[in-house]
Amino acid sequence: PEVAGPSARETAQCFADLRALGVEFQPLPDRRTGPGCALIGTVKLLDIGVPTANLGAIRCGQARAFAAWARNGVAPAAYQILGSELSRIVSMGSYACRNTVGTTGPARRSGHAIANAIDIAAFELKDGRRISILSDWHSPDPAVRRFLTTSHTSACRRFGTVLSPDYNAAHRDHLHLEDDGAHFCR
Repeated sequence: PEVAGPSARETAQCFADLRALGVEFQPLPDRRTGPGCALIGTVKLLDIGVPTANLGAIRCGQARAFAAWARNGVAPAAYQILGSELSRIVSMGSYACRNTVGTTGPARRSGHAIANAIDIAAFELKDGRRISILSDWHSPDPAVRRFLTTSHTSACRRFGTVLSPDYNAAHRDHLHLEDDGAHFCR
């Protein structure tokens, strides 16, 4: 199946939006990578103001939403709720030519197959703490739980699909953030 991507105009507008936000990025060439998989209108984020580990190619609109979430959702929540600045967001990556977990057939491609999803595993703080989705989603510390809940709620305002450990076992160790307009938050 052909992959529909953002138009050249949408991508150009998104690049302008990223520049206006002061985000440093490198546009990547469009390429088809397999049945139902493609990199169209993607960028490599170089600096969004919050260090992020393991991010590869990412669709520009997803990058724009991610930069806003990291800067305006996660970073302030870390400082206000946990009393430490955010030093790094640890991702499990963005692009992978694969299906949604547990499905078969090209019609069930994941948002990762078009670089339109990011999986977040952990948040590292300047005071040395590491808040991971796997270990801390049900933390006995109410501040840690509030930080994760606040970050999740903030993501739901910016991404179409947000999946957490509350959704299913496949998401026990990460938050899945996808810019798809679906309004699905679990």
